[in-house]
Amino acid sequence: MGKINWARVILGGLLAGVVINIFEYVTNGVVLKNDWEAAMKALGREMPAHAIPIFIVGSFLAGIGVVALYALARPRCGPGVKTAASCGFFYWVFAYALCNVGFGAMGFVPLRMLVIGTLVGLVELILASIAGAAVYKEQA
Repeated sequence: MGKINWARVILGGLLAGVVINIFEYVTNGVVLKNDWEAAMKALGREMPAHAIPIFIVGSFLAGIGVVALYALARPRCGPGVKTAASCGFFYWVFAYALCNVGFGAMGFVPLRMLVIGTLVGLVELILASIAGAAVYKEQA
């Protein structure tokens, strides 16, 4: 069992972050754009100008996180798509699904938006994990 190759975790994580950012832009910046504007208006708020760069950086950090999870799981579960997809799923459960259940319970945004975002997040994290895992190789 080799050591974790942190340079490859970062590299694969950045690729995974690109995948996540593309999904997030299309979902929230295009498909749900008007819904977000209405939801923010209903809360008496506007989207702060600094929010988008924070979301972008957060997506890259999520990509690095899911590839790090893959690097940890790989010696136990074996390399490949199945392990990467499983890591994407488990990361989604804790980073997306549980958080969105809480947001739904508090009623911050309409349930329809949360369901769409949560389901798209499942697809995006699985695909991002697979893309990032394709770049990852352990150190000898």
